[in-house]
Amino acid sequence: MEEILEKYEATKLEDVKVWFKAATINDFPKDGGACVKYKDKQVAVFNFSRLGTWYACQNLCPHKMEMVLSRGMIGDDKGIPKVACPLHKKTFSLENGKNLNGDLEAIATYPVKIEDGTVYIGFSE
Repeated sequence: MEEILEKYEATKLEDVKVWFKAATINDFPKDGGACVKYKDKQVAVFNFSRLGTWYACQNLCPHKMEMVLSRGMIGDDKGIPKVACPLHKKTFSLENGKNLNGDLEAIATYPVKIEDGTVYIGFSE
């Protein structure tokens, strides 16, 4: 399990070395997510249109080690944008990856930028 989690380290905006062209904004559902692949990583990308914001995080839910977060429900918890695992309802902050249930490690999050109708995800490698 540790080996899988090591592949998913959070990337901060100041650490971005590569902007990966994920897809066009029309390829993602409004107020929902989709999965894209970058190298050996599956990344969940969310168009949180109610807030006018985009988020990206690892697709792997650390609870049962399933690649399902892109299919999770998004919402907020006291103003914190979150995703809930569709299998086990564990929730994670889309801003910093923190487990909002307090019983799991944080997930990796990635910066997102939109340019000319295209979604880019930032990575440190």
